[in-house]
Amino acid sequence: MARVEEMMFATEAQIDEYNDQIPEIATDKYLIFSSDGLMYGIKAELVKDIITGYSITYLPQVPGYVKGVINLRGQIIPIVDIRLRLGKMPQDNFCSIVVEVDGNMVGIVVDMVEQMVDVPKEDILPVPTNSGGSQVMVSGMCTLPDGNTMLELDCAQLLHD
Repeated sequence: MARVEEMMFATEAQIDEYNDQIPEIATDKYLIFSSDGLMYGIKAELVKDIITGYSITYLPQVPGYVKGVINLRGQIIPIVDIRLRLGKMPQDNFCSIVVEVDGNMVGIVVDMVEQMVDVPKEDILPVPTNSGGSQVMVSGMCTLPDGNTMLELDCAQLLHD
């Protein structure tokens, strides 16, 4: 209560000093997408493009989760189906998120791109340990303001078995 009274009778300089003391919350922007009923997030700085309607060229002798490649503005980009990568059934309706991973561009086939959100860094929690194979693809998780759980996708693991 004393702090409120101090602010009520503070000078402009004191108010400025008080406002400078308010800590800023460190956040990361995430692009949220859904796949097989789950919400995933990718750090926005990794996202280079969101595309639909591209013709995917099949490639022989690649893992089953690699749908093929596309030519995006002169650059050949491998396309990974996140459903297949996580051992789920494929779906016909999709869009792709193009991300940059370790200097390489990779397209990720997802069910639907949802939204962009700011997530406080301290809200990202480690994934509970389990022997599940798809856990390797998730580096953290958090509860979004709408109550849904976001799984942070570890894009570096997309092309590694």
